[in-house]
Amino acid sequence: MTPRLNQRQRALALLIGAAILLMLIAIAGLCLNQAALITDFSRKNLPPSLEMPFGTDWMGRDMLARTLTGLSLSIRIGLLTAGISAVVATILGGAAAMDRRLDAALSWCIDLVMGIPHILLVILISIACGRGAAGVTAGVALSHWTSLARLIRGEILQLRQAPYILAAQKLGISKARIIQVHMLSHLLPQLLTGLVLLFPHAILHEASVTFLGFGLSPEQPAIGVILSESMRYLTTGKWWLALFPGGALVAVVALFAQMGQYLRALLDPASVHG
Repeated sequence: MTPRLNQRQRALALLIGAAILLMLIAIAGLCLNQAALITDFSRKNLPPSLEMPFGTDWMGRDMLARTLTGLSLSIRIGLLTAGISAVVATILGGAAAMDRRLDAALSWCIDLVMGIPHILLVILISIACGRGAAGVTAGVALSHWTSLARLIRGEILQLRQAPYILAAQKLGISKARIIQVHMLSHLLPQLLTGLVLLFPHAILHEASVTFLGFGLSPEQPAIGVILSESMRYLTTGKWWLALFPGGALVAVVALFAQMGQYLRALLDPASVHG
């Protein structure tokens, strides 16, 4: 008989599967980048079929190629912005936990940033940075670090009072050594989980800002651009122009969110058995 997998083993298998699927989507989008731009007016507005599973748009462009290219772009922007946000959150959260004045300043900044609606803040930063890929990347990255910074700050404040940290300090171990050996190993699971859970927020906000016309340029086959353009054709019965790209975006966001849950279960010592 095949032994049953416990919760941690199942979480690891599902996490690897989800990561491979997202990687394949990103690679497929890169490979289809040129195909997504090809226009053929002899096949415009074709409904979904075996030859064109997602149909074609008003310029005869393959919607499957455009959707995969847009998802690939969203995934890459999501990875970049989430990584920048995680680094900013770790640095600021760690610095605040070590200094009271920095802590007060950071708490004020967090309250300020979280008091502004995310979409509005991303739009303002994107416009200030010149829009385009650079603008939307800066907007998403600089507006999603607050929750993780607060989490890192709280964890470090608790760690500073932990018995093994106090014992290490009394033994004369340097602060750098304590941070490297004792604190980072404890913070790594929270940091990784927070990083993965930032991805769906980053992807959704990038697509939302682009949909509203403040993000990526219309020449790029981004999901936000595709959905924005499809709105003009829904009333004429071209339902596939929005259904498939929108459904694919929701699926990718849900997959990233589920990866965060799998990673949390994997890093939880209580999930070894079950």
